[in-house]
Amino acid sequence: MNKNEKKALISFLTIYIGSAIFLISIMLYLYYNNEVRMLKESCSMEITSASMEIKSEILDSYMKNKRFIPKEFASEHVRYALYDKNKKLLYSSLQGERYVDLSKSKYVKDIYDFYIIKLNEPSVPTEYIVLESCREYQNTNKLKIYILIVLILSAVFIGLIAYFLAKILLKPVREKVEHLDRFIKDSAHELNTPISVLLTSVSMLKKGKKPEKMMKYILSSSKQISQIYNDIHFSAFNASNEDVIEEFDLKDLVQESVDYFNDISITKNIEIKAFLDDCTLLMDKTKTQKIVNNLISNSVKYSHNNSIVEVSLKNNILSVKDYGIGISKKEKKEIFKRYKRGSNNIEGGFGIGLDIVKRISSEYNLKLYLDSTLDEGSTFYIDFSSVIIGAKCDINDKEN
Repeated sequence: MNKNEKKALISFLTIYIGSAIFLISIMLYLYYNNEVRMLKESCSMEITSASMEIKSEILDSYMKNKRFIPKEFASEHVRYALYDKNKKLLYSSLQGERYVDLSKSKYVKDIYDFYIIKLNEPSVPTEYIVLESCREYQNTNKLKIYILIVLILSAVFIGLIAYFLAKILLKPVREKVEHLDRFIKDSAHELNTPISVLLTSVSMLKKGKKPEKMMKYILSSSKQISQIYNDIHFSAFNASNEDVIEEFDLKDLVQESVDYFNDISITKNIEIKAFLDDCTLLMDKTKTQKIVNNLISNSVKYSHNNSIVEVSLKNNILSVKDYGIGISKKEKKEIFKRYKRGSNNIEGGFGIGLDIVKRISSEYNLKLYLDSTLDEGSTFYIDFSSVIIGAKCDINDKEN
């Protein structure tokens, strides 16, 4: 992952995780406030119930002329103390404070809540009932810890989800950048050979050495550069061009391409042989030329030196056969994808030539076939039956 990708990933994760945590924090804050409110109400009800129980027992004991015997509550959250009219302690199970402020009805000290109830019964010596509880504090602390754990786990979960989402979103961008980087490198490599040959030939020509041969090399290199430029231009800007449908003989067009590439293939000492029948088409001539040129160019590129390329046009089917490196069964499925090149490719190339052939074939509903054996060669077939003027033939005729 390069510097820009890391920067984009960090920015995405920061914004995504930050906004998600912010929204979750708001929801947890509202949840916390609601739970605290319900907890206070619950504690208040518990204290009220406890105070009424104690008050009832005290009054009941003195009405029956019995001595009130304090007892502990079953609840561990509530404890109490009793004071007489002189504020003298009669009984206490309090834990939080020894000296209680009896002038207040409710107050909080440290972790304890104190509730003071006054009996106002002249015949009863007990005047003050003090109730102590730390349940609200304890439960509030537990709630805070719970919310903190939820927030941390949510942040971790959201972070993982955000990371994998970012990787998924960045993957096609990264692949595109890698394709572009490779395309630029391949462009430099692909152009290097014809330019080097061109410069060398011009230098030799100036010295008067083998002028006829040097002129052939200059012509070959110039045509290679022209072919490379045309492929790049077509691949990048073809979407903005409108088709010009016209009638023409495919035989003449193929013959022009054969003559054109015979000048190019001279550097590898490859001979292109043509076996052509008449075939009148009705389609865009420029795109047809692209199909033929790229098939022949591909065959020349991946043929061994001192070999031949056979171009045949019979029964409306164009076939281009080479005796080069061939294509494996696994690579046949992806060889027509843009920027895709064989794993054993040592001849350079952009990986856009066959993509152009595939795109134009699909546009005109032309049937495209590939027959290849690794280390023996490849044959590309294109059936032009869908765009010919006259009777159509079956693709099986290609084997005749």
